[in-house]
Amino acid sequence: MTDAAAANTDTPSTATVAPEAMHWDNRARRVVTIYVPLACFVFILLFPFYWMAVTSFKPNAELYDYKTYNPFWIAKPTLDHIYKLLFDTAYPRWILTTMTVAVCATVLSLFSSVLAAYAIQRLRFKGSQYVGLAIYLAYLVPPSILFIPLATMVYQFGLFDSPIALILTYPTFLVPFCTWLLIGYFKSIPYELEECALIDGATRLQILRRITLPLAVPGLISAGIFSFTLSWNEFIYSLAFIQSSENKTVPVAILTELISGDVYQWGALMAGSLLGSLPVAIFYSFFVDYYVSSLTGAVKE
Repeated sequence: MTDAAAANTDTPSTATVAPEAMHWDNRARRVVTIYVPLACFVFILLFPFYWMAVTSFKPNAELYDYKTYNPFWIAKPTLDHIYKLLFDTAYPRWILTTMTVAVCATVLSLFSSVLAAYAIQRLRFKGSQYVGLAIYLAYLVPPSILFIPLATMVYQFGLFDSPIALILTYPTFLVPFCTWLLIGYFKSIPYELEECALIDGATRLQILRRITLPLAVPGLISAGIFSFTLSWNEFIYSLAFIQSSENKTVPVAILTELISGDVYQWGALMAGSLLGSLPVAIFYSFFVDYYVSSLTGAVKE
């Protein structure tokens, strides 16, 4: 009787403790499987930007004396590196050139990709699937191989050392991916909408302009973000086709103009990288909602 009573006495306490133990077990599992990996990912992703920002505002004395100063913090912030970058170099001209090239190449690539993707997906001519696959395979060709024949064409057309050379060569790697992306997006738009417009007498261009493109705005913005980012950060073509200092883009200029022999101007280099990344970050912040919606699909039937 005593053992039975003891067992009956322990039973409620066990039933009471079990849910709490399960709750703490689930919380610990969530911390280990979600929050710890996420924290590591965020740290690894953001630490280079933090180091870049800290280096941009550090005096030279703190940059080269880690025994006296903390390498992860700033004792006496300074704007000397940013001032030197903006007023002692052609950095504003580099930013303007990079912006012009990126915007023009993005617009040209989107225009070509929209026409190609719509023709492949909607006109349904013989072999359209193979054409779409061939366009995507062209994207897989490394730029380090393409720039060799492109350099010959740039020289022959007299475009060497001109931003126009970059505007015309960047679509060679932008158009294939944007076309492949828009093909999938146009496929998710109900074709019945276009059939109704065709019955009402609308032309293909009218359908594309008034029906398809308004519904494909998230896909267009997604392709535009991709094109703008790659154009802004492109290095190989800009290094090969541009020689004069005033026509260089930011990724090439900060590497070639801010290094004198074996002397690296780390403060100016990091300031140039920090200021050069701001336009892309601002561009993303304006269109992030459209970009996310483009990843979840278009109008469904």
